Formats: sequence, structure tokens, C-alpha cells
Amino acid sequence: MVPSSHVADAVAARLDAFIARIRENSAEYGPDGALFLDAAADTLRGGKRLRARFCHAGWLAGGGAELGTDALWDLSAALEVFQSAALVHDDLIDNSDTRRGRPAAHRALESLHHVAGWHGDAESFGRSASVLLGDLLVAWSDDLLEEALADHPHASTTRAEYARMRRDVTVGQMLDITEESAWSIAPAHTLLERALRVAALKSARYSVEQPLVLGASLAGADAVAVAALRSFGHPIGMAFQLRDDVLGVFGDPEVTGKPAGDDLREGKRTALIAIARERLSDRDRTALDAGVGDPALSPADVAGLQRLVRDTGALERVEEMIDDYTAQAERALTEARLADTAVTALRTLAEAAVARRA
Repeated sequence: MVPSSHVADAVAARLDAFIARIRENSAEYGPDGALFLDAAADTLRGGKRLRARFCHAGWLAGGGAELGTDALWDLSAALEVFQSAALVHDDLIDNSDTRRGRPAAHRALESLHHVAGWHGDAESFGRSASVLLGDLLVAWSDDLLEEALADHPHASTTRAEYARMRRDVTVGQMLDITEESAWSIAPAHTLLERALRVAALKSARYSVEQPLVLGASLAGADAVAVAALRSFGHPIGMAFQLRDDVLGVFGDPEVTGKPAGDDLREGKRTALIAIARERLSDRDRTALDAGVGDPALSPADVAGLQRLVRDTGALERVEEMIDDYTAQAERALTEARLADTAVTALRTLAEAAVARRA
């Protein structure tokens, strides 16, 4: 089996070549435009390249060669750039200060304003510029996609899946911010269902299921293989997002690269919070509602909310859900008629996606 480092190296090389070509043709943008391109390129540093690895695994499942092709690496790079775009916008919407242990894009652009000594409000500049930065990254993602699909025999099906992915993430992001407001009038018994819908659209599909299907589509996989990958990819994607939800409340900053309890300060109405809220007494539910979404929560406040959630058994329930989704994916994989190399790759990736611990 091709090691994950091969995928990461191939994608990094593709991104480096793409950005170098962009810079070669950007003289007309001037020095300030060059700073903007640098900021975009900086968002592509680091990360686990998980989506690229799932895309490669889907390619293998579809009958593609292990070492891949230029088209595969273009597509994989497009996925990584799209993720960066989503993270830039997500951090701006959530008012997150950090990403992967470094300043979030809008904070980095705010700092750029300070360092340059420009006129006006640096924070406002950083926020406005990060909207455009995310848009630029979406455009770069499309550029790489089109390079992957130029004269490709499976361009139509691959392009359609990619378009669906873009729509799902955008709607999922909107539902996420809607939930932070609409939860207060939604019937209590619907909150978990609503949270899981957000998890599926905003993250689970584009993190696992759709990269798998994109890789398989590029390789010319038949409908049976694609259906098997969806049956595996969706539950693993859900387990992946539920793990993120747990880490967002209980995670170690050294692992997550973000402050402890950041999802609490940002007001994320995740499955974890939905379950806890339903199980709390009226008094404790009022305390939870008052705390979730308060950006001024102190470390002591966060610890108190963590205890509140943990004492309901919500954390244990979400861990059970993660196990259930993982088992569902394993059953789908066992029943699938896929090449052994693909099955091995998928099992390894599933473990990497789900087994992160707080």
C-alpha cells in the first residue's frame, strides 16, 4: 500500500507548482496583491491532508493505479484548497482567533494591517479581507479541479460530485449559524436531529464521503463501487465530525491547536450539546444556555460547563454514537466488493479520522 506520506508529498508538490505559477503571473497585482497571495498560500501550510488521502483511497477503490496520476493529484490539491477556503470563512464566522496553533486568517490579515502601518481599523480590514481570501481560495480550488478534468473521460461525473460538495458545505455552514439562533424556538426533541443534519452537510460529506466518491469517479468506478464507498464514507464522516465536536468542548489545545472549550465560547449547538441539554434539569439547562455562546467564558467557566455536560452522560452517549457509526462503516466495508489494497487503505484512514482523543 502507498504510504500516506506519498499522498501528502504529491499534493504538496502540486500545490507548490500551482502557487508558483500564480505568482509568476501576478506582477500586475502590485505589492499589496502579492501580500494577499502570500496570505492565501499560508493557509495551505500544514494539516493532515485527510481529504486528499480519502480521495486517493477512492481512486484505488475505483481501480486506479496506486501511484496515482497528475489528474488525481490536481483533484486532491483542489480538495485541500477548498478545505482551506471553508476554514477561513468558518473561523471568521465563529470569531476564532487560532487555527492549527497559529493565528486564524482574519487575525493574520489584521496583523498585516498593523505591521504595514495602514490607515483605518485593522480588525475591520482583517475581517473584510478574509471574506475575499476565502473567495480566492474557492477560485483556486476550481482552477485545480478544471486542470484535473481537462479532456478527462470522467470529467462530467466528477465535476457534478464536486459541485454538490460545494453546495452542501455552503448550506451546512448556513444551517450551523442558523442553529445558533434558531435552537431557542425549535422543539427540544428536534435539536439532536438538527445538529446531525449540520454535521452531515457542513463536514461529514466533504471530509470523507465526497472525497472518496470523487477519487472513484475520476478512476471510472462503476455504480456498485460508488454506492459501497458512500455506505462506508457517510458513517465515518459522521464519526469524524462527532469526534471534532467532542474535541471542541473537551480537547487538549496541544492536540486541537485551539483554546480549550472553544466550541462553547462560539455557541456551537452540536449533538453533544443537544443531548446534554435534553437531559439537564431546568436550572442547569438555563445555566448551559447562558454559557454556550458567551465569548468571555473564563477557564473556570469552561470547566464548569464541561462538568455539566459530562455529568449528563452526553459525552458517553456521543462516544457510543461514534462507535456505532464506525461499526456501520466496517459492516459496509466487509460487504463491499473492493480490491484488498483499497480496503486496507480505507480501514487505516477510518482509524486516523476517528481515533483522535481529547
